[in-house]
Amino acid sequence: AVPAGITSTERRAVIDAASQAGAKAVYLIKEPIAAAIGAGIPIGESHGNMIVDVGGGTAEIAIISLGGIVVSNSIRMAGNKMDAAIADYIKGRFNLAIGDQTAEEIKIKIGSVWPKSKNLNLEIRGRDMLGGLPKTINITTENVMEPLTEIAHDIVRAIKSVLQRTPPELAADVIDRGMVLSGGGSLLRGLDKLISKEVGVTCFVADDPLLCVVRGTGVALENLDSYKQGLAK
Repeated sequence: AVPAGITSTERRAVIDAASQAGAKAVYLIKEPIAAAIGAGIPIGESHGNMIVDVGGGTAEIAIISLGGIVVSNSIRMAGNKMDAAIADYIKGRFNLAIGDQTAEEIKIKIGSVWPKSKNLNLEIRGRDMLGGLPKTINITTENVMEPLTEIAHDIVRAIKSVLQRTPPELAADVIDRGMVLSGGGSLLRGLDKLISKEVGVTCFVADDPLLCVVRGTGVALENLDSYKQGLAK
């Protein structure tokens, strides 16, 4: 599974890597398609379906109809950027240097982008930037909401960009059906509510969003003859 905005050079690199690993044939499936299949969206219908897959490296937004992507956008604003934003904020606000693992723990345990979320707190450890010694501090949901919200708004802008380029009939389908969130980033507290409020379209988090892409890729592999036409080789 590869991002929808993958370049020809990146595509060739993925194919070469899989071939060198021993694959007899290599087919690439775009992540929004795989995520939609894994989320149980009937992608073969003529109706427009919207999927927003917030993974680790990229956020993939796509309108899917008749088994293919009609309009899409791929931005490098996702889970890893959220972790980096948290680490930078903690460094600037509290003079504490933390690692990627701690930043991700903060995001998962107390991170939120919805102002009405419960204000949770977490004890974290890092290196004091002033003294250079280990230090322990307590931070709250409110402390990290600002950097996370900035990235969430980048995702919202990408969603709006896709909707603005969507044919009217398919846009009407999205309004009726709503959009589906998948990927680990979709589990960030309040992200679905923020998107619904800012975009004006109902937003649903898929069942087991962490596994949507891999599950969809597996379905495509098991039914290769059915999906082969829509895959890039």
